[in-house]
Amino acid sequence: MHRAEETAFRNEKLSFRALNMLRAVRDGRAQITLSCEPDFYVDGMPCCHQDAAHSLARQGLIAPARLGVLGERVTATLTEFGLLALTTVSGSGSGA
Repeated sequence: MHRAEETAFRNEKLSFRALNMLRAVRDGRAQITLSCEPDFYVDGMPCCHQDAAHSLARQGLIAPARLGVLGERVTATLTEFGLLALTTVSGSGSGA
């Protein structure tokens, strides 16, 4: 099983913080920098838990919405697996 698939199907491994970060991406409130370890921003402010952001990117749950220049900040988007992780969590509309 692909790493992102495993995470999506075993979403109990995702913390409350990580799920809220995915919700921010879903709601169009998040940006990431274009790099191998992207920085994460919500509502224009840097996220205080960059390790969680790096993990979401490595697991294939979030991705840049478009191509750009290395280091550029762009809108973040949920991947298919990120969306699956959110939709398989009961009460995914709560909290943010």
